[in-house]
Amino acid sequence: MKSIGLIALDLDGTLLDSRKRLSPRNKEALIKCARMGIQIVPTTGRAVDGIMEEIRMLPGVNYAITANGGTVADLENARCLLRRTLTNEKTLEILSIADKYNAMYDPYINGRGITQPEFIDHMENYGVSPTIQKMVRATRDVVPNVIRYVKECGSDAEKVNIYLGERKTLREDLGSVEGIVISSSLYNNLEINAHGATKGNALMWLADYLSIDRKATMAFGDGENDISMIEAAGVGVAMGNGLEAVKAAADEITLTNDEDGVAAAIERLIIN
Repeated sequence: MKSIGLIALDLDGTLLDSRKRLSPRNKEALIKCARMGIQIVPTTGRAVDGIMEEIRMLPGVNYAITANGGTVADLENARCLLRRTLTNEKTLEILSIADKYNAMYDPYINGRGITQPEFIDHMENYGVSPTIQKMVRATRDVVPNVIRYVKECGSDAEKVNIYLGERKTLREDLGSVEGIVISSSLYNNLEINAHGATKGNALMWLADYLSIDRKATMAFGDGENDISMIEAAGVGVAMGNGLEAVKAAADEITLTNDEDGVAAAIERLIIN
């Protein structure tokens, strides 16, 4: 196995188990990697504030790729290194389309998700599981009306996240919007980013920024929004619970997220 200098890790469905926990085995494997001088980079669809403190405090976790590549953050110095955002106008265009559906939508602005009472108080209506509901409540700011807030604040968005039961028609409608990329990380969501804002592009940018050979990167993922980094990394690892398209793009396939698949691959490919 080639020498690895950076490991990019999706969180939900990958590093975290089905109850959103970091297992002792996964934690120990990452600590061992950090001791070897390897950068540990949470690479997630979540906003910066959605990264658990337990993960932030791990040795080797100095940087994060968030909002599917919309932001690359220097966690140690609390600053943004790179932003690829949806303009305010584009964000409103996306929200106006989503508003025609029975959908819960939240743009990510300045590292936080923005939601409204009718969404966050009735998440079960949009197929959001109890585990995800807990995470959403901890990472969203509630405003009276999302679209009005976006209009008034005038800010760009790192990502727009949408939960709904039936995605196909909305995805087709959003396909008419120029300059965006659409992906998904769950069976009932869509994630919209600016063109070029992908986990793969952000991973390669961060590797260059840190003077790490692009071939010396490893990436773990399970969902559609992970495919770009699985393909871009020197070693792409798909989780056993991952989509077939992720597995097809990967160099390696490991165990599921509930079987410590991250640790199993690290132990096999790096530590041993």
